[in-house]
Amino acid sequence: MAIARFPGKSGDANWSSPTVDRLLCVNGTPWILYLLEECVDNVWEYSSVVVGLVSMCCILLSCLPQVRESYLNGKVDEAMSFGFLLFLFSADITNLAGCYLTRQLPIQVVAVVFYIFADLILISQFIYYKIKNNLNRENPVLKWVCYLWCGAGTLPLLVLPKLIIDNIKTSESLTPTSSKSLEVSGYICGYLATVFYLSSRFPQLYKNFQRQSTEGTSYLLFVLAMLGNGTYSLSIIMVLPALKDSKQNFIISHLAWLIGSLGVLILDFFVTIQFVVYRKNNSGRRHTPLAALEVEPLMYEEDEMCVGPHPS
Repeated sequence: MAIARFPGKSGDANWSSPTVDRLLCVNGTPWILYLLEECVDNVWEYSSVVVGLVSMCCILLSCLPQVRESYLNGKVDEAMSFGFLLFLFSADITNLAGCYLTRQLPIQVVAVVFYIFADLILISQFIYYKIKNNLNRENPVLKWVCYLWCGAGTLPLLVLPKLIIDNIKTSESLTPTSSKSLEVSGYICGYLATVFYLSSRFPQLYKNFQRQSTEGTSYLLFVLAMLGNGTYSLSIIMVLPALKDSKQNFIISHLAWLIGSLGVLILDFFVTIQFVVYRKNNSGRRHTPLAALEVEPLMYEEDEMCVGPHPS
């Protein structure tokens, strides 16, 4: 899901600057003003921010079920499409660039960096099990390389939000022309991220269709993504009644993120259909070895009874 600034009445007029004058926000909600630097003084904006935070939490947690599923079955390279992971990573990278160029809120920058970290975990896990399964044996060197890779990727990501936030604050002194060009570039990144997000589902849909199974993929990954994208779109729509300026300009400024959220939500419904249709295939593959073990001894016993000595 692409992230835009949490919608509010200020977002329509001048949403390129995340700084809010706290002295002018007399009736604003204190915790929202402190955490998000948004002046929220009515029920529509308050509800929009709360739903937006729920959306962010869903997206942040969506990768954890798949990490656990991959760890338990060790067949992530057979179940997941690498194209799905690659498009997802590309989308989050361009999303981060859009957040930087349009000077988004600090909490949004931290969230996008977390998304990138989660993508790296999923990609590293995919590559690790791909190599391991090809070698058909445990390799301590491979395991340590994976640990070092994750550690090396974690350290820059911990520092990156601070550097971006500092640059955002210093860039507020730019001329209007430079600021406008950066904002346009940020919008382009937003639409590019939307294309990547939408493209990410098609490789996984094809992979599931090709295997006629969804075994090895966690449905919670897509459930949480659906909740995150649905609540995000709702958070934008809920703020429309509170807008004092043109609602049309507000929709246009958030159109890229709306298309991305609703588009991915629709595609995840098709993934849900695949989970339902291929459910029998999953259970059949899972229970076939167990059924063979249960039947095999009975067959041996029947053979022994048939060839045994008959009473005279």
